[in-house]
Amino acid sequence: MPEFVTFSRNVFLPVTNMCRNRCEYCGFRREPNDPDAQLMCVEDIISVLVKGKEAGCTEALFTFGEYADEVPGYKERLKEFGYSTTMEYLVELCNIAIGIGLLPHTNVGALTKSELEILKPLNASMGLMLETTARLRVHRNCPGKDPALRLKTIREAGELKIPFTTGILVGIGESVGDRIDSLQAIASIHEEYGHIQEVIIQNFTPKPNTPMADHVPPTQDEMIQVVRLASKILPSDVAIQVAPNLIDPYILIQCGVSDLGGISPTTIDWINPEAEWPSVSELQKIVREIPLCERLPIYPQYVQKGWYSENLKELIKTLSDENGYRKTLSV
Repeated sequence: MPEFVTFSRNVFLPVTNMCRNRCEYCGFRREPNDPDAQLMCVEDIISVLVKGKEAGCTEALFTFGEYADEVPGYKERLKEFGYSTTMEYLVELCNIAIGIGLLPHTNVGALTKSELEILKPLNASMGLMLETTARLRVHRNCPGKDPALRLKTIREAGELKIPFTTGILVGIGESVGDRIDSLQAIASIHEEYGHIQEVIIQNFTPKPNTPMADHVPPTQDEMIQVVRLASKILPSDVAIQVAPNLIDPYILIQCGVSDLGGISPTTIDWINPEAEWPSVSELQKIVREIPLCERLPIYPQYVQKGWYSENLKELIKTLSDENGYRKTLSV
């Protein structure tokens, strides 16, 4: 058993659910003419950020559909807010979050190096799920799910020394060999750049009204196998994470999991809205005798190395303790 497992407290901001990809398992994406298609305005985002800050959160998780700028009708909505590109809007939102006292963590899909350079000073960490190195049928209408493109983004984030989150999605048609290849690809990049702070081992969960609605999700035994593979393949300084609202993590902790990701006291999991976040007290019950340790969206080793910008320096110093973990809450 590990000495402890880590987690963070966040607010989940699904800024837009319009996306250029059409993943066959995704229940998040919406067409622009869909009544549920959204682009959150600044006022609504500020409201969510303030409530999260008051609830003790440290992380503002900004998610977008990938390159929504390419989706017909999206830019017209964005221009109504006074912005010409998603990147311009995202920079503004990150600055707002920092001003309120939350550390941005952005996950907007595959990005160019120049886009990563723009976002680096405004983000404590960033993320992009690799999902798989395999070319699968479920990604046939997904230009952003080209494995080479996603690996390029992860590698360039390393060149820029951005603390980074990635992961694989288990049960979408990939083989055991594909899972091994994916983990080895992540390990190889980290060994070169040292920037991957965590790898998520996420179990596919079927969503209604999607082509994979009737697809069987991975079993607990499959997840145990993948976590054990990850613990053998990944370098020891990379945390292995599972989502405690999608799977019982207790047995997986015994197999190598050391982190339980972000949970939110104020927002739902917009990617898996049917799966409620546990509270911190509920999370402690789930992991039984294993202590919990709260972290920031930037992992302790990167806090101590100073892998953050001047924009974030004072906020990180305020929120972190001498070891780089979350400072004990006084509320």
